Amino acid sequence: MLPEGIPTVRVTGRFLSPDGRPLSGQVVFRAPSLITFGAYDVILGGPVTVPLDATGAFAVELPATDAPGMNPSSWSYTVAEQLAGVSMNRVYQVVLPAEAPEADLADIAPTNPSTPTYVAVRGDSAYEVAVEQGFTGTVTQWLASLVGPAGARGATGATGATGTAGATGAQGLQGAQGAAGAPGVVQSVNGKSVAAVVLAAADIGAVPATGGTFTGRVIVKGDGTNNVAEWQDSTGATRTRVGPSGNLVASAIAYLANSVQFGATSADVGGGVGVLGITNAATVPASNPASGAILYAEGGALKVRQSDGTVFAIAAAPVTSVNTKTGAVTLAAADVGAAATAHTHTAADVGAVATGTAVLLTGAQTVAGNKTFTGNLIVQGVGQTQAIVKAADTSRTSTATVAADTHLILPVVASATYIVEAVVVWTNGGGGFRADWSAPTGATMVWTDNDGVGAPDLGTDLTFSVTTGTTFQGALIVSTTAGNLTLRWAQNASNTAATVLLAGSYLKLERVA
Repeated sequence: MLPEGIPTVRVTGRFLSPDGRPLSGQVVFRAPSLITFGAYDVILGGPVTVPLDATGAFAVELPATDAPGMNPSSWSYTVAEQLAGVSMNRVYQVVLPAEAPEADLADIAPTNPSTPTYVAVRGDSAYEVAVEQGFTGTVTQWLASLVGPAGARGATGATGATGTAGATGAQGLQGAQGAAGAPGVVQSVNGKSVAAVVLAAADIGAVPATGGTFTGRVIVKGDGTNNVAEWQDSTGATRTRVGPSGNLVASAIAYLANSVQFGATSADVGGGVGVLGITNAATVPASNPASGAILYAEGGALKVRQSDGTVFAIAAAPVTSVNTKTGAVTLAAADVGAAATAHTHTAADVGAVATGTAVLLTGAQTVAGNKTFTGNLIVQGVGQTQAIVKAADTSRTSTATVAADTHLILPVVASATYIVEAVVVWTNGGGGFRADWSAPTGATMVWTDNDGVGAPDLGTDLTFSVTTGTTFQGALIVSTTAGNLTLRWAQNASNTAATVLLAGSYLKLERVA
């Protein structure tokens, strides 16, 4: 908004095509780069761009070019017409004196293309010329003075011939939209026609904002980015959610009043209530968890794979008491029929041999002659022997892609060397048999079968078309990563008739380094 003391001129204009259609575009008015009005403490600068409306018209109010007290003075506007569909847009100068507060661009713009910089200056009107020549009176009086007395009525001329019909004029501009009519009277809302209609959620097939019951199937489709559903507590914190991939995540304690089944879509809990059912793993875990342990079922037995690669079956029941004591048990020597630490026994007292004739439990020792040990002899390190016997048949059809056997798996430690022996027997329905091995990262093994065919590495398959049994032998060298050595097998050629790896097949490892 300009200060009230600065005189302005309202400039209007309208642009049409030769056939009367409104043009589109804009008109730009440019004054000198900066105009200072010291008396009003204001500086004006920049162009003024005025767009044409739907009728091709515009209107803008600009400071007069002869406004008093401005610096610079005696300047003119540069007008640039920027019209769509016009091949040569004009640029010209105009002055807007304060004495003419309204000006139409059609009256002041140059029409001669050869004088594009013509400055349109308003001249004296006929009335002003008459005043300069001595006329006294108002404009109305002057206009009235131009009208002479009525002349005598002339004779009526002959009727002229009827002219030809003129061409149909161009279609006029669309009129402005009329005002909106008064709203109609509502007759009913969702079948209710009482004076004051009140609708409930059920009236429009909706569920109440709080409470309510869904009947039938409910489908919630996610967008692949945000949670499909969230359940929040009273503070607005999300406690349970269904993630973008449909996974259920609970960050609060989950209470499951009935049984839970893993690995299947139907219950297999033996009729129990409040129990956990775990179906045999479809794929036995082959890599170690980063932290914690993996619990799974295999061959009907519950197993654990630890983060160090150790795999063991959970078989024995937990200890409930020790020497009839329960809770946090602390035993003394007398509780187990032993002597105190200060007590001294001879070798004979404890049924042992004297020093020098006993087999040491620790340290290096050379043992001569035959020794008989009662109970299991467990060796850790070099000399350790491990074996696993396949507990049940495994059948595979229509696949030539090897997969881990569910039984023939043994753990190996890092930086160790093992002699490997496996005896495998199968029934051949026509697809034959192929096998290779999986082992920890960095491990290597060259191996062969009893037919004299060898493989240079763990992942190279040995194949059998007709044979129904073989012995694999090799030397496994484990790098710095511990894990499992696992026999992998499939049909040699995919066949709908099953190849069955039989129970009683075994895998044995002997550590030699």
